Amino acid sequence: MTGRKRRRAPPPQLPPGGVLDWRDTSVHWSSRQRPCRYCGFPTHLRDSKRSPAHKVCAEEALATQAAEAAEAYHQNGHLHD
Repeated sequence: MTGRKRRRAPPPQLPPGGVLDWRDTSVHWSSRQRPCRYCGFPTHLRDSKRSPAHKVCAEEALATQAAEAAEAYHQNGHLHD
């Protein structure tokens, strides 16, 4: 095996409207802005664990995680912990 690193594939394209449903404002909205856990810019939005996160940032992170899990499964035939 060589010492070269493999380049990561870009995350898959998300469907129009995204994959997360953030319509419930009692869960996904706060009157207080906090820095997004992914990009650091202020947001009123909260993810399902009530952490500050823009919907777009959360969906990009979800797509990246899914792509990495699929790649790990493809390379090793099973998912890693």
